[in-house]
This record gives sequence, C-alpha cells and structure tokens, in this order.
Amino acid sequence: MNNKLEMARQFIKSIPHSQDLGMDLLKMADGMAIITMPYNINLIGDPETGVISGGAVSALIDTCCGAAVMSHPLNLGGTATIDLRIDYMRPATPGQTIKTEANCYHITRSVAFVRATAIDDDPDNPVATATGAFTVESSG
Repeated sequence: MNNKLEMARQFIKSIPHSQDLGMDLLKMADGMAIITMPYNINLIGDPETGVISGGAVSALIDTCCGAAVMSHPLNLGGTATIDLRIDYMRPATPGQTIKTEANCYHITRSVAFVRATAIDDDPDNPVATATGAFTVESSG
C-alpha cells in the first residue's frame, strides 16, 4: 500500500490546482482516502461572507474520490472521473479547514463507485456529500 500512497501523493503534488488549493493527503487505505484543504482567502467565493468557493470544494471532493479509487486493491493504476454528483448542504464555515473522506464501496472490471463527505469543524453537519463513478485499470 505504501507504493500506492506515495503514487497518490505524487499525483496530487503534480496537479497545479491541488497545490494551489493546499490539498494534503492525510490517509489512504484499501478503497478509502482522506484529504484536507485549509482555509485560504484566495479561495473565497463570496467576499461579503468569506465563504470558500464551491469550485474549490468540488475539486477537493473529486480529488479525494480519485485517491480512494487509486487505493482500492482491484484498481491497478490511475483513474479518471466519469460522473460526480455533489450535494451542497451548507457553506463551509469561514476560517475552517475542510476535510473530505471518500470510500470506494463497489468496483467492477471498468468502473468504481465512490461516496464522499466534506466537513469542517462540525462533523455532524456536512458541508457536502457526493457520489461518483470513476474509471478502473484492471488486469483483464
């Protein structure tokens, strides 16, 4: 797993927008990933409220889902997003880090299915939830 974890970290570091967003891969296990994104005034979508842009939250969720797929034992390589539905529950609280956890709950020869939740300091009140489908690199 260390090889896949390092591969995912390098992948995230190689994506300029992931670097610009300050994404940090905290944990990755078989089909699961956790990535954080710190609050940054350059990511504010609404200057009056200080709320982070939904686009930044979307990028965080998408990247975390991809990392979860990459870590799944049945996926032999990279992945790409096929479909991602994000439901925004509320604005992230200004000043707080956003943490996303994604779980790859089902995988076929060519498609992985993922669920994710993005939270700030209030884990019982999610910022957003997501479901998605991602490509899989299989042996056959």
